[in-house]
Amino acid sequence: MMGAERRRSVMWGKIRAVRCEDIKEWCVRRLPILEWVPIYDWKENLVPDAVSGMMLAIQQVTQGLAFAALSSVHPVFGLYGSFFPAIIYAIFGMGRHVATGTFALTSLISANAVERLVPSIGTNFTANNNSGILGLSEFEMQRIGVAAAVSFLGGIIQVVMFTLQLGHATFLLTEPVISAMTTGAATHVVTSQVKYLLGMKMPYISGPLGFFQIYAYVFENIRSVQLEALLLSLLSIVVLVLVKELNEKFQRNIKIVLPIDLVLIIATSIACCYADMEYVYGLEVVGHIPQGLPPPKLPPMNVLPEVVTEAFGVALVGYVASLALAQSSAKRFKYAVDDNQELLAHGLSNVIPSFFFCIPSAAAMGRTALLYSTGARTQVACLISCALVLVVIYTVGAMLYWLPMCVLASIIVVGLKGMLMQFRDLKKYWNVDKIDWSIWVTTYMFTICFAANVGLLYGVVCTIVIVIFRFPRAKTLNLRNMKEVEYKYKAEDNCESLKQVKIVSVSNPLVFLNARKFHADLMKIIQKDSTSSQAWEDVNKCEQNTLLCSFSNGSCHGESLQPCQGEQRVLILDCSGLNFFDYTGVSMLLQIYMDCKNRHIEVLLACCKASLIKAMQYGGNLESENPIFFESVSSAIDASQIPRKYSKFSEQSEV
Repeated sequence: MMGAERRRSVMWGKIRAVRCEDIKEWCVRRLPILEWVPIYDWKENLVPDAVSGMMLAIQQVTQGLAFAALSSVHPVFGLYGSFFPAIIYAIFGMGRHVATGTFALTSLISANAVERLVPSIGTNFTANNNSGILGLSEFEMQRIGVAAAVSFLGGIIQVVMFTLQLGHATFLLTEPVISAMTTGAATHVVTSQVKYLLGMKMPYISGPLGFFQIYAYVFENIRSVQLEALLLSLLSIVVLVLVKELNEKFQRNIKIVLPIDLVLIIATSIACCYADMEYVYGLEVVGHIPQGLPPPKLPPMNVLPEVVTEAFGVALVGYVASLALAQSSAKRFKYAVDDNQELLAHGLSNVIPSFFFCIPSAAAMGRTALLYSTGARTQVACLISCALVLVVIYTVGAMLYWLPMCVLASIIVVGLKGMLMQFRDLKKYWNVDKIDWSIWVTTYMFTICFAANVGLLYGVVCTIVIVIFRFPRAKTLNLRNMKEVEYKYKAEDNCESLKQVKIVSVSNPLVFLNARKFHADLMKIIQKDSTSSQAWEDVNKCEQNTLLCSFSNGSCHGESLQPCQGEQRVLILDCSGLNFFDYTGVSMLLQIYMDCKNRHIEVLLACCKASLIKAMQYGGNLESENPIFFESVSSAIDASQIPRKYSKFSEQSEV
């Protein structure tokens, strides 16, 4: 009896230990902050994170005010949207350089719901009917209620997508589609700011072909342009562009860039106040900014059925743009992000802040680029920026009363420069794959003619249809004569001088559908333990084994060549079966080349078509002292100069 009880107690103890470990692992996986905070290097990282946080806070405040106006709500709600989402993402997100907050594209989408459900009554932000919370009018509170409902439902959709593990479905979102969609949406945002840049009173215009209707209205009412607003807008844009270009040019020599957005806001606010431009010239200004944080309140549930379309747009567009920045950051600084965890992080960053009157949020390219340039190391930079934004909310906000709306519009337009410059990608796509070029152009046209979510849907459907038509036409079997290449060398006593050779046969098209799996499987092979405990016994295996991998829909099967404690390894990619490729496939090959180069692995490509060589040379910087493209596998083996006692390599193609 005692023995049985002892066994049961031991068993329950093991179960409790396993459960505790599982719970701890789950918490670390779902709360990344628990992983990086305990190992945070205060001496090494605090100073650069603090500098980056201060610079980020300035941009968060300016963009928060601007994107709130873009969302058709009072600018103060943009300050709240720059505070709460950044804290939530720092807890749940994995991107170390991803600055979550107000975002132009999600603001533009939510503005459709706001203007449709609470249409403008001709009042501006200076209307001071203190019948609502925070001293704002009931009209303004109704508008933010709709925007908060869009944020709430959009976040719920993202959390449901996380629950269904749909994060990995993002492989359908190719780089040309994302680039075209974001560029088209940025064009929409610029168009929406025309009325502020010109100082015109314009009704809200949206829907299909609304982009063209706005410009038609502007030309029809060109005489109503306010000259003072136009001149101030042009001056602001010129100053912003000029100073930002100088900051980028000299950022290596100066550690702290000039916060021109903040300087411009202060200067124009003071000038507008002392010149009394609101009444003398009729310039529209921000108006009253309430101090302090609002008490939490549930978004209006009765409007949720009416904002489903905008909520799906916010969920998809915001997540796609944010994930692209997170993956770019991870690739640049060599860490990993989980697509599904990012869904959870951004979902909660929309759901929780919606209780505090926040507009929909996402990561922004300009803020992320700022973290790059200022040397941020971790999410501590974002937390520091949140603390400074809080100071602005409680103390400085009231001083922004006189800020002209045309200056905010100028900040929005210049802030979208990075997205608008994606037009330069057209030349790249044309040289790599003309079908990707056509997808970019048509996706962009659909986006500006309809909306960002429509353009995104079109791009995905178009890409899938094209791949379905291209796959059956691609050759999957390539017959040719077998060749046996023999290498002989004089035996050396030092086996450590040998190289490890892996020959990978790529026998299927490499496109967006299987590119990520191709990279993952290849990295698994490379990361296998390459040490051998039996040096001379393993030489015989080393002399006769060749790695032949078959990639079918991205899957990889094969055996790795066992090395003889070699210091350097060689990876030969047999591309004879690579019948066609797209831009994503070429990008993945270039990424594999750079990853292997960082691991001190020599990469050689054999049997490449001329179009593939041209695309790779154009798409990336292939810096190598020796050639990397070869006509055959045997010539690549010969170029690797591997000393062998007797080796046999067979050239063959795989289905």
